[in-house]
Amino acid sequence: MASGISRISTGLLFLAAATGAARADFSEGKMPDGIYHCEVYLLGMFLNLGDITIKGNVYTGPVTFGTAQQGYNYQMDANGVISWLGPLGGYTAGGNSLSLTQATLDGQGPPSFDIIMRQPDGAFTASTCTKG
Repeated sequence: MASGISRISTGLLFLAAATGAARADFSEGKMPDGIYHCEVYLLGMFLNLGDITIKGNVYTGPVTFGTAQQGYNYQMDANGVISWLGPLGGYTAGGNSLSLTQATLDGQGPPSFDIIMRQPDGAFTASTCTKG
């Protein structure tokens, strides 16, 4: 009986180690460099909200056409919550404000982050930005 419990414990430890290794780590405090395409699902279709470019701890955008004018810093905590230290296009214009930005680095798909925006009327909208 003790041998069976030992095997189960070993199996659970192996599973926990494998799961932890498969998930990328937020400890570096930044997203992988690249261009993140942002879109929202609204009224049965995906709407393009522009691209955010990340390089190191600096972001530009979102940009729908042309190029971004200026870069701003951002921070990411150990839980993958991103704090934007500058404006974020329409997400922070016209009475909109950011509620939360949560990064996803799970190794199964491309890196991404979800932006939850609060609109002036109090409604919330969620969009996803995925590295292309």
